Amino acid sequence: MGLLAGPFGSLLKFIFDIVGNYGLSIIIFTVVVKLVMVPLTIKQTKSMKQMQELQPKIKEIQEKYKNDKEKINIKTMELYKEHKTNPFGGCLPMLIQLPVIFGLFTALRNPGLYVFESEEIYRSIDTSFLWLSNLSDPDLWILPITAGITTFFSSLTMSTGKSDNPTQKMMLYMMPAMIIWWGRSFPAGLTLYWVISNLFQAIQQVAINKPKFLLDFFNKGE
Repeated sequence: MGLLAGPFGSLLKFIFDIVGNYGLSIIIFTVVVKLVMVPLTIKQTKSMKQMQELQPKIKEIQEKYKNDKEKINIKTMELYKEHKTNPFGGCLPMLIQLPVIFGLFTALRNPGLYVFESEEIYRSIDTSFLWLSNLSDPDLWILPITAGITTFFSSLTMSTGKSDNPTQKMMLYMMPAMIIWWGRSFPAGLTLYWVISNLFQAIQQVAINKPKFLLDFFNKGE
């Protein structure tokens, strides 16, 4: 992902040259990138919500024609056409975003190479931020735990309704635990990016889905 890491690194360096603080630069950098990706995220969320709303009708079709798979496919496609829904509509924005995310991670994990073009230059700048003495070193507790908590709430806000999928429910809790574990070995600058990205994502999804997502979450156990 070096091809994408280079431009992202240049953007982060440009911001750093303006603000002069590496931690603050990462925060501004994250917000700028997330703002650029807002249209894709909105499209993906809208498509996921449409598919969620059609699930009861799809289940009715599957139950009615359970002995005729061809009829199920025909009726399901007719349902999609009637509601002007593309079953793959949420995949394209996600596929576009994945290389971007990997490029961002590559740049932030190797700032000496992709941001400052030299490890010597990177080591010469002040990379302290708040309680962190060096953003290139891992933070063992505060940032990883914060990253795990914000990952949970970000995943929670992505919910578009009730779900009986046990795998999805398990991942809601497993992913934050994994992020905490990984965050304890990642450079603190990368974990900081993840925290800010999650916060932005959560706020954005609340704005899109409305606060009803909390009611949906607590009703899942009913």
